[in-house]
Amino acid sequence: MEKLKIRYPVVVEGRYDELRLQTVIDAQIIRTDGFGIFSKKEKVTLLRRLSEKTPLILLTDSDGAGKLIRSHLTSCIPPDRLIQLYIPRIPGVEKRKNEPSAEGILGVEGMEADLLYRLFAPYAGESTVLRRGEIKKADFYAAGLTGKPDSKSRRDKFAERLGLPAGLTPNALLRAVQVLCTREEFEAAARNAE
Repeated sequence: MEKLKIRYPVVVEGRYDELRLQTVIDAQIIRTDGFGIFSKKEKVTLLRRLSEKTPLILLTDSDGAGKLIRSHLTSCIPPDRLIQLYIPRIPGVEKRKNEPSAEGILGVEGMEADLLYRLFAPYAGESTVLRRGEIKKADFYAAGLTGKPDSKSRRDKFAERLGLPAGLTPNALLRAVQVLCTREEFEAAARNAE
């Protein structure tokens, strides 16, 4: 089946959730890094900033940890800017694990593709939000935001120009820029970060 183009950024807990969704959807996927969302203020600031431009789709596991992460994000982001998606509680063990989780249920990474497809289908379609400026990692390199000794400080200045927090990883910043900026806005902010 063809991947669904999702017009809103999708927030998930971890790397394996992201990898699973990438088999079903074409979207900006942002990870909370599990409970890392509680200690990484820059990640919450990033999500708040993104939610000013576009609604965010929130998909966490149906276990206690997923509910806690969902609750935290729901308290940080205006409710009208969050699209809450839920997976069912299905007993089982993820393929990469030898034992079930503490609650014995599958997380996002363990969901069948057809279930995820049906879950995201209402949000599929072309939009200016999905990769507006088609800014790539090579553009970051050309602007000195990666691959140079002073790239970290350049990224921090660049992020500040866009109203984003300092300390974002290159990938997190790229995902935000792809939602927030046109190519012209990216180039202007990159020039001013020198």
